[in-house]
Amino acid sequence: MRGAPHHIDLTVSDLEVSAVFYDAVLGFMGYRRSHEDEHGIDWAIVSADGAPSSVGIVKWRDAARVHDRFSPGLHHLAWRAASREDVDRLHDLLVSVGVRILDAPADYPQYGPGYYAVFFADPDGLKLEYVFEP
Repeated sequence: MRGAPHHIDLTVSDLEVSAVFYDAVLGFMGYRRSHEDEHGIDWAIVSADGAPSSVGIVKWRDAARVHDRFSPGLHHLAWRAASREDVDRLHDLLVSVGVRILDAPADYPQYGPGYYAVFFADPDGLKLEYVFEP
């Protein structure tokens, strides 16, 4: 599909801590580790039409600055869920591994009819979303 993300790379402050987090979240979504070296880790998934996509985390120099989604840059990143139940299952997984939930699964009609999502933070405070929209 034209315009679909090919890959996303995120900078993290602690590669090991973030790897545990993204293994859980991306693993739930069907991504699998595809590459790893001293600089970072990539997870890949292939869509039903055969298009690959990947998410990577990298640790560069001294990534000590705290993420502020209200400063210029990335505000948040959202993935599409297969169903409302899929959103609820990810929420349960996030809670079980101690992830900070920003907004629990709920209907968010201000974003569109049937918009159902959970909002959560990665170890560096990056806001992430998992959303079902019929």
